[in-house]
Amino acid sequence: MSFLAVSGISFEERGTPILRDISFRQARFQKIALAAETGAGKSTLLQIIAGLVQPTAGEVRFEARRLKGPHDQLVPGNPGIAYLSQQFELPRFLRVEQVLRYANKQSAAEAQTLYEVCRISHLAQRTTKELSGGEKQRIALARLLLGAPRLLLLDEPFSNLDLAHKTILKAVIQELGDRLGITCLLISHDPSDTLAWADEIMVMQGGQLIQQGPPEQVYRQPVNAYAAGLFGSYNEATGPLANALLKQAGLPSSRKTLLVRPESLRLFSAAEDGLPGTVRQVRFLGSYSEVDVELVKGLVTLKTAAHNVQIGDKVHVALDAEGVWLV
Repeated sequence: MSFLAVSGISFEERGTPILRDISFRQARFQKIALAAETGAGKSTLLQIIAGLVQPTAGEVRFEARRLKGPHDQLVPGNPGIAYLSQQFELPRFLRVEQVLRYANKQSAAEAQTLYEVCRISHLAQRTTKELSGGEKQRIALARLLLGAPRLLLLDEPFSNLDLAHKTILKAVIQELGDRLGITCLLISHDPSDTLAWADEIMVMQGGQLIQQGPPEQVYRQPVNAYAAGLFGSYNEATGPLANALLKQAGLPSSRKTLLVRPESLRLFSAAEDGLPGTVRQVRFLGSYSEVDVELVKGLVTLKTAAHNVQIGDKVHVALDAEGVWLV
C-alpha cells in the first residue's frame, strides 16, 4: 500500500491543459522534490493533492483512502495533509504565542518539540508584525504542523529567503522527517535545495512528468536538455565538437547532441590526452572558477579549482566519459 498514490491526474483551466495524466507514488517518510519551470503546473498539482483544487480527471489516494476535491465537500482540504503556500498569511497584531495556541491540537510537550524543530521558541512573545519574512514562514509552518499532519506539501518554501533564513529552513525541513516523522513533498527552482535533500526527484515539462528518479540519476542522466538545465549549467555540443570530445574520451562518435556538465571537463596546463585550446573567459565563484575554453571545434565551459588560470592561457581539455549523455 502506497502512502500517497496520484493516478492519472489531469487539469484544465478555461479549456487550456495545465496537467496531463500525472501519476506517481510516494512511500511514507520518502522525500520527494518536484522540479519544473514556472507555469508548468507544479503548484496546481500540490493544491490538488491538498484538496484545494478539483482535478479534471484522475484521483489521489492517501493511506489507501480516496481523497475528495473541493467540489465534493463543504470545506476544502484533506485530513492528515498540510499545504504551505507561497502566499501564507498570519493574523496581524497577535503575539506568536496566541497564533500558535489557537491552532494547537497537540500536548504541551509535543508542541514544545515542534517549536524547537521550527526554531521559533524565542519568538513567542513577539507580535507577528515584528517578525522577519523567514520567521513568519516558520511560524506559519509551525501553525500547520500543530494540526498533526502526516504529509506536508511545501510550495517553493525557499523562495525570497536570504541565505541565513534559507539555511535554517533547510535544517527545519530535514528534522521534520527525522524527529517528527512527517513525510514531505516540496517544490523548488534551486537545485541546491533538492539534490542533497530528496530521495527522489520528479521533473515536469508542459504539464507532464518526463523524468523521475534518484537525484544523482536525474542530474547525471537527464532525459533532455530542458531537464538538464533545471539542475545546473551544461555544454551542448554537436557535429565536429561532439565527435572530437567523444574521440578524446575513447567513446564512439555519434550524430546525436552531446551534453556535458562543466565539472565533467578537466583542465590541464600541459599537453596530455586532452584537446588543445585557449582560455577566453574566467569567472571566479569562490571555491572554484568557471572557465570558457575555445577549442578548435568550438567553445566549452568547465569548472576548475585552480586559481592561476588566466585569459589567453594555452591549455588542454579532457572529457570524463562518465559525465557524458546523448539526446
